[in-house]
Amino acid sequence: MNADAPLGVFDSGLGGLTVVRALREALPGERIVYLGDTARVPYGTRSAEVVTRYALLSARHLAARGIKLLVVACNTVSAQSLPALAAALPIPVVGVIEPGAAAAAARSKGGNIAVLATPGTVASGAYQAALRRLLPLSSVVARACPLFVPLAEEGWIDGEVPRLVAERYLSDLRRGGIDTALLGCTHYPLLARVISEVLGPQVTIVDSAEATAASVALLLEKHGLARTTGPSPRHKTICTDMPDRFRAIAERFLGRPVEAVELVDLTP
Repeated sequence: MNADAPLGVFDSGLGGLTVVRALREALPGERIVYLGDTARVPYGTRSAEVVTRYALLSARHLAARGIKLLVVACNTVSAQSLPALAAALPIPVVGVIEPGAAAAAARSKGGNIAVLATPGTVASGAYQAALRRLLPLSSVVARACPLFVPLAEEGWIDGEVPRLVAERYLSDLRRGGIDTALLGCTHYPLLARVISEVLGPQVTIVDSAEATAASVALLLEKHGLARTTGPSPRHKTICTDMPDRFRAIAERFLGRPVEAVELVDLTP
């Protein structure tokens, strides 16, 4: 490993691009290679064995490109497959669940935390377990908000429609007295403003993407892998299906233009 090598980031689709955006802001000198496995999305409906097999395909592809650290920007893989990935790769592997849970635990004043996530992530119990390890006396409620994903991908992130959806999902949480809401899906940061408006100013919003970027920064520093010299970094974006659609939505997630998206085949 060397400091000039890129970071590798992968997800089953587009949501992990919010992690890329957070990494760019936290670590502007780092190069990033992002892989979205759009040919197999979604992972959340698959068995743990299949998820791990898919995750290993993506991880090994990125490792072959010479990355120095792997960021698993997928909640399903983070919940089910991190040990297998860590065992298979000779580089550090970071998921999104532990950093997000740690940030929520640190910022919660009363230990009343809501985890907003996809149905699969809620069912896994991964965030709930992580939060209870960190705050044994906390009150944790997990809420599945599946419609947030298509809203984010369609760009419907403000206005009447997303607000009505957020009200339907979250109004009882507002009345229930939570003090912190953890965004446990990488799509959800795009709807953070609407979520905050519905929950109210008394609720702290914690973005697991930002927490993951902070964790990566600390890990790079610990291992002496932070890139501090060289020309401005160039980033690479890869997907396994529909690169034109991927590029159009990626620009929305990243808030900036995206160079041509490379199409790859991960079939072993």
